Amino acid sequence: MAKETKIYVSPLVERNASRQMAELFGPAKKFGTWRRLWLELARAQKKLGLDIKQTQLNQMKRNLDDIDYRKAAAYEKKFRHDVMAHVHTFGDIAPKAAPIIHLGATSCYVGDNADLIIMREGLSILAGKTACVIDRLGRFARSHRSMPALGFTHYQPAQLTTVGKRASLWCYEFVMDLKEIEYRIETMPFRGVKGTTGTQASFLSLFGGSDAKVRRLDEMVAKAFGFKNRCAVTGQTYQRKIDMQVANSLAGIAQSAHKMCNDVRLLANLKEIEEPFEKSQIGSSAMAYKRNPMRCERATGLARLVLSLASSPAMTASEQWLERTLDDSSNRRVAIAEIFLAVDGILEILINVTGGLVVYPKVIAARVKSELPFMATENILMAAVKAGGDRQQLHEKIRVHSHAAAAQVKQLGKHNDLIARLKDDAAFAKVDLAKVLNAKSYVGRAPQQVDEFIKDEISPIRRKYRQCLSRTVELKV
Repeated sequence: MAKETKIYVSPLVERNASRQMAELFGPAKKFGTWRRLWLELARAQKKLGLDIKQTQLNQMKRNLDDIDYRKAAAYEKKFRHDVMAHVHTFGDIAPKAAPIIHLGATSCYVGDNADLIIMREGLSILAGKTACVIDRLGRFARSHRSMPALGFTHYQPAQLTTVGKRASLWCYEFVMDLKEIEYRIETMPFRGVKGTTGTQASFLSLFGGSDAKVRRLDEMVAKAFGFKNRCAVTGQTYQRKIDMQVANSLAGIAQSAHKMCNDVRLLANLKEIEEPFEKSQIGSSAMAYKRNPMRCERATGLARLVLSLASSPAMTASEQWLERTLDDSSNRRVAIAEIFLAVDGILEILINVTGGLVVYPKVIAARVKSELPFMATENILMAAVKAGGDRQQLHEKIRVHSHAAAAQVKQLGKHNDLIARLKDDAAFAKVDLAKVLNAKSYVGRAPQQVDEFIKDEISPIRRKYRQCLSRTVELKV
């Protein structure tokens, strides 16, 4: 919980996101990255022949993280320009370099490139956490691969599945999400060194009209930050469509989390599966017996926030005028950071939940037992026919007994007594009802599907992200 304060503190930071993600979108990372971008620009310019001294570069390098935020705030109040405020703040502590800091660049050189660097790093963090969720769900699915469970369609009883197969459905969506995130990391372009309207005119002037040196400058700076791809062309900013693509990738995680957590909440109501519940945890301030699925509820709430925020980058991308307009800035400062923080919070919750799901086999078996007689009627019919019975007569008997048993359940609130009725009917005397009612005979290839899914999809992820899989999460509240 936050210390008593008079100002608003974002619950995304206070209650949900990890410190690692909160720091990634904090001022030290942002403005430290700006300074590193200025340093790499100057280094490349020196290598390409501009009159930049090594002493200037050394002074910049020594002061990359020594940022006077009060001074920067005072400059910004004076200039009404955040980038120029930090140019001057950097120049004050690296005075030898002051004349060449931001040389030929526009504000988006540091602003946009830093955003891309930070988003790529954020995606890498989320990839590791998504892999951790996949690993835990895979372990859960393997442990319960053969446990028959009642399947539902339209939230009505359907054919049987297994607890492990259902978990593999949750897991596969996260596998799809991870592949999408990996694609974004691999293909994310660097804005690069493009100038005020993307024409590189200022750099062409600095290098005396050398087209080759300007192209080389762009390549060198991108390589310094580990980017294989650069925007083919830009206006003043990189295409805001990139933000939309990243946001949609993160919205995919939110969708998967919402689906899984809703399922756990439904199963908790049925008393089949529950999220972890700590010894001293209180489910309700009034109803002491309750075990509310508060972690999954929190995850679904955050997921809805992400889904709503994800529409904002799309609208921003469509709203950009010609080479750029500044109405993107105030929106992006909030929307992008909060999408990452919220998804990070969701994954923190899911790592905690999937590492401690509680299964109640007897409740699951009892629900299977209550519905299986209806599902088994076709097999019972076939067995009775093989024993010498008349198919049409047997069908009518099963129909009558089934309706009577259903009335016992729906109208009188009693147990399903269909099997007892069939046992008392001489027409089914030769049928081994116990054998026909073996639940494992009705789960199809569910156990084998779980094995194949783990082998084909989860095992490669485990190998790739093995250093991320031991992560544990203690939720803040």
